[in-house]
Amino acid sequence: MLRFKVLASVVPLAVAAVFARAEILPGPRPCIEVGSAALQIASIPWLAQLHVSFTDDPRLATVRVRIADSAEAADFTVIDDVDDSEAGACQSDAVPHLIAISSDPSPSDPVIYLSHDGPSDYRIFVQSKTFSARDAAALIVSARDNHRRLETASL
Repeated sequence: MLRFKVLASVVPLAVAAVFARAEILPGPRPCIEVGSAALQIASIPWLAQLHVSFTDDPRLATVRVRIADSAEAADFTVIDDVDDSEAGACQSDAVPHLIAISSDPSPSDPVIYLSHDGPSDYRIFVQSKTFSARDAAALIVSARDNHRRLETASL
């Protein structure tokens, strides 16, 4: 009986911890504005409207994103060298579309191969305290709604 009481008190605490963890993540989540829409990395994955995933196998990818060596060589650049807590946050009043980076994608979700060389659909350059290369790749792929297979990837 004591075991059941301990279990009954631990389960709600564990659920509360999951929700609290999502809310106490530091600062705003990476966000970009495309036209009148805002896209933001979700802090709670199950609330996201779109899920993307990453692969280490280029044959499994639906989108290839190359990390460029310079901003000039990139299609999408993120540079923030300010010490502002709002860096990387969207400034519009639009409700952002939430993007989640998933480890268990559905067949319809984009699968991103992120590399430093080879053919690519997009080239990104990231020098940021707020964005990671994975965040930038997830946001640009989501913004372009690129779900096709990569037989036509170009340099």
